[in-house]
Amino acid sequence: MLKRNNISSIFVLDQDEALQFYTEVLGLEVGEDMNFGPMRWLTVRVPGDEKSILLERPGAPAHDDATAEQIRALVSKGAGGGWLAFTTDDVEAAYARVEDAGADITQDVVTQPYGRDFALRDPSGNAIRIGELY
Repeated sequence: MLKRNNISSIFVLDQDEALQFYTEVLGLEVGEDMNFGPMRWLTVRVPGDEKSILLERPGAPAHDDATAEQIRALVSKGAGGGWLAFTTDDVEAAYARVEDAGADITQDVVTQPYGRDFALRDPSGNAIRIGELY
């Protein structure tokens, strides 16, 4: 029987840029950052949370060069298939933080059936929602 989701993955175009965004703009912490054979294994997580997010650069060992290029093209258009959702106790403060950092906000704070949230994109084009849930 499954117990929990340990790690998720999103594709990023530049791991250093993604690391800066996820740690300095969103306030996540580094889980692991190491050479893992042919790739850099770079994870971040919400402080205090066990679940990590792998910031994966398309390429070896999972993809050949042609496939990696196709994935990068899709990711840069916001069509990479990955997205993240985070919860917060103060959606207005979270919005102000990412706005002050110059993040690409794609939807201002709105009221939803489940709470209030807003949307943004990371530097690679991945969709992110941050919300205060009811």
